[in-house]
Amino acid sequence: MNNRISKRTLHRLPSYLSLLEEKEKEGVEYISATTIANILGLNHVQVRKDLSCASNAGKPKIGYETKVLIHDLKTFLDYNNTKDAILIGAGALGKALLGYGGFQSYGLNIVAAFDSDSALDGTSVKDKPVYHISKLAEFTENSNVHIGIITTPASAAQEISDLLVENGVLAIWNFAPVSLSVKPGIIVQNENMATSLAVLSNRLNDALKDKE
Repeated sequence: MNNRISKRTLHRLPSYLSLLEEKEKEGVEYISATTIANILGLNHVQVRKDLSCASNAGKPKIGYETKVLIHDLKTFLDYNNTKDAILIGAGALGKALLGYGGFQSYGLNIVAAFDSDSALDGTSVKDKPVYHISKLAEFTENSNVHIGIITTPASAAQEISDLLVENGVLAIWNFAPVSLSVKPGIIVQNENMATSLAVLSNRLNDALKDKE
C-alpha cells in the first residue's frame, strides 16, 4: 500500500467512501474500480490508483469487497479516530456547522464554540456550549483540542487564527474569506465559498451556452 498521497487523491477518497456506503445499503457486496469510475465520471485507472493508496483488498475480476474497502478507507482517512475541535464565530454559519450531526461520521467532534458577543456566553446550539472568546485560553488549557474552526468575518480571522495557535491549535479549518498567515507546522484548510460559487457559476454558464 502506498502511504504517499497527493492532495487531489485525498480530495477524491471521501467521494469513493460515500458511494461505497450507498452501495452497501443497496446490498452490493463487491464493486469494481470501473463501476466506481463510471458512476462518478472518473477514469477507472485513476480510481484504481487512488484506492491503492488506502487498500490492497482489490482482486482481479472480482473487485473489492464493499465492506472491507469501506473499512480501509475509513481507517486511512482516520474517520474512526474522533478528534475534538472548537469553533470560533457563532453566527449563522457557525450555528449551522454546530447543528450538523454528520461530522461524527468523519471523526470530528465540535466540543464548544466561542464568540465575541457577550449575549451568547452560556448559551448552546444543539447541546454544544457557546462561550465568550475571553474564555478560550482557559478552555484549551483543560482540554486536548488541536483543531480550530473559524467562521468569523474576514476582518477578525487573522486575530482569531493567532489566538488559536497561541493556545495549542495545530490545524485550522478556515471559512473566513481571507488568507491566513501562520507559522510553519500549522495546517490550514481554506473553504472559500466565493471561489466555489465562482466556479459553479462559470460551469453553469458554459452548460447554458451548450444548450443554446
